[in-house]
Amino acid sequence: MTERGPKRAVVTGGGAGIGRALVERLAARGARVWTVSRHPVPDAPRGVWALVGDLTDPRTVRALADAVERDGGGLDLLVNNAGVLGPRVTLDRYPPEEWDRVLAVNATTPFRVIQSLLPALARSRRAVLLNVSSGAGVRGRACWGAYAASKFAVEGLTQVLADELGDGGIRVHAVDPGGTATAMRAAAYPDEDPGTLPTPDAVAEAILRMVDADPPPATGTRLLARDWMDAAPLPH
Repeated sequence: MTERGPKRAVVTGGGAGIGRALVERLAARGARVWTVSRHPVPDAPRGVWALVGDLTDPRTVRALADAVERDGGGLDLLVNNAGVLGPRVTLDRYPPEEWDRVLAVNATTPFRVIQSLLPALARSRRAVLLNVSSGAGVRGRACWGAYAASKFAVEGLTQVLADELGDGGIRVHAVDPGGTATAMRAAAYPDEDPGTLPTPDAVAEAILRMVDADPPPATGTRLLARDWMDAAPLPH
């Protein structure tokens, strides 16, 4: 683990894909990691507190925050990564119950997690808060429905929080991982060859380069994983 790297981190959605890769990389660096996911974290590395739960339930969010508080100290990194795709249909055919579910997971959950963990983040000298977004959150596209709307909400949440916190010690970013070889991507693009896409490990490494960057990107900057996939961080 680097001297500047996060020593205490929360990653939501750590049971699969980019979230799991982040949990494993952070643990390998020696960080203490907390994660909540709908799926178990297989063979959770040492130092990882993993809870299988539903983050749309406020009690699960509270359990996460309580676990962090019991451990004491500040929180250096929060990655709001948990998300669901929802159906790929036009809005006139979009099931209202699915709309509510996708917005709850992708937009409301990050808000609740942030509220619960801001006190711990404020105790760190170099806290970083990352909200995982998408290209669908900056340009609406047909048949992306609630997923796109939820990622627009994530972008707005990030901008509001960055403006509220200013340069007060917590750096806030929306992170666009781009196309990644995950199960969610395969569900969205079933005919796509996953071998043409970056792996979750590659994206997780890029995200940690963003976190470690010296000098860091200005708070509120929207970050693209592809810009950080070279051996050295790019200028911002």
